[in-house]
Amino acid sequence: MQRKILLLEDDLQLSDTVKQYLEYQGYEVVTAYDAHEARDRLYETHIDLMLLDIKVPYQNGFDLLAALREEGDTTPAIFITSLHSVENVTRGFDVGGDDYIRKPFALKELLVRIESLLRRQYGSREDIVDLGDGLQFAPKEFQLTRNGTLLPMKTKEARLLSLLLEHPNELVNYEKIYSTLWEYDEEPSAGSLRTYIKTLRSHIGKAHIETVKNIGYRFVP
Repeated sequence: MQRKILLLEDDLQLSDTVKQYLEYQGYEVVTAYDAHEARDRLYETHIDLMLLDIKVPYQNGFDLLAALREEGDTTPAIFITSLHSVENVTRGFDVGGDDYIRKPFALKELLVRIESLLRRQYGSREDIVDLGDGLQFAPKEFQLTRNGTLLPMKTKEARLLSLLLEHPNELVNYEKIYSTLWEYDEEPSAGSLRTYIKTLRSHIGKAHIETVKNIGYRFVP
């Protein structure tokens, strides 16, 4: 399921940059440039996560989120701001923020924080995924079994399988895979990725993981 993110940012260039990057990663991004517009977007559609700048017109991000929390809105929220002091960070969490990232930030770091928060809030998918022929995958435990017997998998292989299962019949591009499997301070490896794919194919069948040349992979149920 495609997650929808509200981006409240009055810097048009930064807003466009973040929007394009996150949409490339498979998210739907709804933009707002002031607090009133952000409220309108929240009323118009279901939002899975909010990215909130603080210094925006009409109402600052702190006060906006505090009001939303008082109204019962529990949507996960990450503050993105140029305010760096400990006092501001503390206030961000006090008003109900779930994370706080200081500008300037790396887009990949923002993505890691978004995905971590969404996993904690919603989980990634059902507890057990039945792949047929006695194969079952438990995403939370990163365990693949065949007729009850545990199949050996490395952590990154399990992450990759989990990611592909999230997007059945959809292309998952290399950038999305790299950002999911490797932490932001790690160097992705194309060779390792090919090895992980080979291992997964040996477990679930080659026909279920389709290679899209020079772009990525697709899980075919």
